[in-house]
Amino acid sequence: MDGRGRLAKPLNDMRARARRRAADLTIGWQRTLRRWMKPVVDLRLPRGLGVAGTTLFLFASAGYGVVCGDLGPVIAEEFRDLRDATANASGFRLTSISLAGQHQVTRDEIFTAVGVSARSSLLFLNAAAARASLKANPWIAEADVSKFYPGRLHIAITERKAFALWQKDRKISVIAEDGIVLESYRTAEFSSLPLVVGIGAERKARELLALIDKYPTVRSQLYASVLIAERRWSLSLKNGIEVKLPESGIERALDTLVELDRDKKLLSRDIVAIDLRLPDRVTVKLSEEAAQMREDALREQEKLSNSKKSKRKGDA
Repeated sequence: MDGRGRLAKPLNDMRARARRRAADLTIGWQRTLRRWMKPVVDLRLPRGLGVAGTTLFLFASAGYGVVCGDLGPVIAEEFRDLRDATANASGFRLTSISLAGQHQVTRDEIFTAVGVSARSSLLFLNAAAARASLKANPWIAEADVSKFYPGRLHIAITERKAFALWQKDRKISVIAEDGIVLESYRTAEFSSLPLVVGIGAERKARELLALIDKYPTVRSQLYASVLIAERRWSLSLKNGIEVKLPESGIERALDTLVELDRDKKLLSRDIVAIDLRLPDRVTVKLSEEAAQMREDALREQEKLSNSKKSKRKGDA
């Protein structure tokens, strides 16, 4: 017995059985895969789906390019021009624009706010958006935008009136009666307006100035009204006198000031400040020159008095 015949046969049998098991396993997986994939294989796709998918992909790619290249505004403008051109060709060209109520706001500013140009079409003009854009201008309190087809547009605005000049941090602005800043002070057109100074002065100016208007003597001499610590007013007069008003009872204090000026010519004297903050007294601060003159006069009066006393003692 050489041993090879008896050993080779069992090995060949084992290999054959292994191959059969592998083949059976492969066939099983194939059957399972066919069973799972059958719904997909049997699925009937709509005609044109591939074209639609390709188109969608192209639009998505174009959109991505627009965003990355900051081309959105340009494309939007081109689309608006195309849209308006189509509407104009259909008979909705904007042929007439009438304005009413504008004085401080220019026509160009109004047209820019409304979005009107030579290519604009009345059909696609948004009246509500135009009105909101107009009211964003601080000069414009109210606005009305009316469309009359096929091509007429009417814009009526109500402007705020310049009420006073407001100084804050060395910057002067023109304000309306309600305290809204209208524009920076640049021209002499508003030089005659009253001047108010300080934080919060723009909101409280209307009440104070309405009260001062009742006193022509004070109003004619008023240079600026300064709000101190957002609590009380101090009036700077054209002759340099400062009038310190109380937090409350301003009308009573102004009555006192006018009375003193009528009886004592107080506002014409050489003084620098009048303090009316206390209800039972008025404090007046003289200028340095006036204070020195008063001191000299008192000293001379004292010398004269002492001289008379000495003379009377000598006579005695």
